[in-house]
Amino acid sequence: MYYAHSGRDGSKADWQELRAHLLATADLASRLAAPLGLAAAAHAAGLFHDLGKYTAEFQKRLTGADVRVDHSTAGAIAMLGDLAAGADKSIAELIAYCIAGHHAGLPDRQNDSPACLERRRETKLPALDPIWKAELVTQVSDLVPSFARNYRSREALCFGLSVMGRMIFSCLVDADFKDTEAFYAALEGRVVERDWPTLDALLPAFREAFDAHMRGKASTATTLNRLRGDILAHVRGKAGEAPGLFTLTVPTGGGKTLASLGFALDHAQAHGHRRIIYAIPFTSIIDQTVEVFRDILGDDHVLAHHSAVEERTFDPMQGRDSRDKLKLAMEDWAAPVIVTTNVQLFESLFAARPSRARKLHNIAGSIIILDEAQTIPRALLRPCIRMLDELARNYGCTIVLCTATQPALDQRNLPDGLPLEGRELSPDPSGLARQLRRARIVPAGPMDNTALVDALVSARQALVIVNSRRHALELFQAAQAAGLDGLIHLTTRQCAAHRRLILDDVRSRLKGEAPCRVIATSLIEAGVDVDFPRVWRAEAGLEQIIQAAGRCNREGKLAPEDSIVTVFSAPDYPPPNEIKDLISDMGRMIDKHPDLLSLDAIADYFGEVYWRMGDRLDAKKILEKFTISRRGTDFAYRSVAEAFKMIESGLAPVIIPYDAAAEKAVSELGIEHISSGTLARKLQSFIVQVPLKARELLIRNGHVAFAHAEIRADQFAVLNNTSLYRDDVGLLWENADYILEESVII
Repeated sequence: MYYAHSGRDGSKADWQELRAHLLATADLASRLAAPLGLAAAAHAAGLFHDLGKYTAEFQKRLTGADVRVDHSTAGAIAMLGDLAAGADKSIAELIAYCIAGHHAGLPDRQNDSPACLERRRETKLPALDPIWKAELVTQVSDLVPSFARNYRSREALCFGLSVMGRMIFSCLVDADFKDTEAFYAALEGRVVERDWPTLDALLPAFREAFDAHMRGKASTATTLNRLRGDILAHVRGKAGEAPGLFTLTVPTGGGKTLASLGFALDHAQAHGHRRIIYAIPFTSIIDQTVEVFRDILGDDHVLAHHSAVEERTFDPMQGRDSRDKLKLAMEDWAAPVIVTTNVQLFESLFAARPSRARKLHNIAGSIIILDEAQTIPRALLRPCIRMLDELARNYGCTIVLCTATQPALDQRNLPDGLPLEGRELSPDPSGLARQLRRARIVPAGPMDNTALVDALVSARQALVIVNSRRHALELFQAAQAAGLDGLIHLTTRQCAAHRRLILDDVRSRLKGEAPCRVIATSLIEAGVDVDFPRVWRAEAGLEQIIQAAGRCNREGKLAPEDSIVTVFSAPDYPPPNEIKDLISDMGRMIDKHPDLLSLDAIADYFGEVYWRMGDRLDAKKILEKFTISRRGTDFAYRSVAEAFKMIESGLAPVIIPYDAAAEKAVSELGIEHISSGTLARKLQSFIVQVPLKARELLIRNGHVAFAHAEIRADQFAVLNNTSLYRDDVGLLWENADYILEESVII
């Protein structure tokens, strides 16, 4: 008898039989993959994923022998052998990647590492007991999905097959995890609550609640609310159109968030989508969107998933008593409505690690709303749009590119662009841009901090947006020295929990007409609901300038000609190279377009940017890392996962014990049975990202330490010297170059 997992009984009466685990995993993986058209492939992956446990060496390990046994490679080698024939062999290769990586992550086909698939094929492994051929099967067939014949080019086929492998992998690791979890939960007498009501079951109540919410808004019969209502009605009227790719181009203040949600609810009703995923570019505004969605749809149905602390893979064989359904849903995105970040979404879609990739099969069949689509990093633009196209074409997704400044991602403006012709949801993007214009952009030339402070003297309520945290801090200090009232500093020096309180104060001051002079970085631009009569913006790309303009006269209470967005250059703070190039692109628009807020100017600007960048729209050569030759696939899954980073920040997190909730979560780091993932989610609102060298200095001088490193290793760096975190500006890591007295070693 061969076993997959050990139990508590020395007689092995409560151990899980290997064949039972393989059959159960195969069955569940097949059911998860059925909506994707990959049921047969996922079944084969589940059936052979633990083939290497049919060895005496692995069975000894289960009885407590201190031996390392590679149990993942045997199934991969079998798949690369004679288990499949003809066209099925190409899919069998994909399954081999999945089986080889179902614990350590999807491997590359070949590289210099012993972990690559080709090197593992050459590894000497323990002999398999031939009984596996009697307990399982010796042939697999019908692996090729029907949509595999639809690829338009060899490049599309290569990328499409790579995504197919990811989907099979997702179904395999999710099924393996859940079957193992169920075995240990039963052994320990625990109940794991994972079940969520389906979106289909919830839609009637969701749509009724949404309609009631919108009726409440319509009762305030302003011109702007009537226009928002017209936009919403038109967008919802498009919900019956065929699933696929859409754009929603609505200027700031036109109600994009609610219009896109209304469309998603109606579209899901019409076409049976399985969930709604709302992706936001910045963690700074995710809570704002989650609050809106939960207010309408209910707290229990909306999952918010983002984290600034890296989560480690959880072992299903450990106790899980501290976990609840909401936390479990972050692993597989089983909730009906998910609000997440672009980073979490796209990095999961290109991930190699099982913990991140297991949610992919639940992304299939979803409505994905990409808020502020223009913020997709340009260096990753081509792989991102290729992935969106693949999800829409072959995995039942509807994707809405939702923005006030629609990037030129269509096939007319971008080679290999998206099929977006005739797929605009907005009633009249150009007309709306004119109707919803709330401000005018005025170039001002160079302005140093003295000039900016002088400008703020005459503006009781104003917003200044600059390009760096250093500039924001030094301008704030200069304004403080000048004695200005109502000064507020808002940057990522402050943790998210602190920023939420600051924004609440800002809105209260603006509403009460109190002095409110905010000095901020670009985090305030995309989607933050504030309304200033005057805005100053350091030079940047046109899309950022337009986002800044969306914070000026947002509610249209002032005449547009009196609501000025002053664009200035900062001679003492040179912009980073990427912004410098975008400033040049915008400069070429000024002479061509008298109205920089027009859609023509925006389209022309993005065309200029994409033309200039050329092949740097795939700067990491992601698409070149998936190729096929006569020898078969050569996919570099692990290398791509390492290269695909949405934010190349060079920053590291520091946890701030900002309030009682943060202090409690920090104290729980010492409780071993609480998982690191659970605590990471509790602490995500208390993170400040600092330069890596600055954190090293903070640690070396005793201001920051890895909490409970004996349990958590180097995962949680916590600020010990709270005097470095100030209520007015946040964390001053520049003050870290002295050593705490108690940390001096003589």
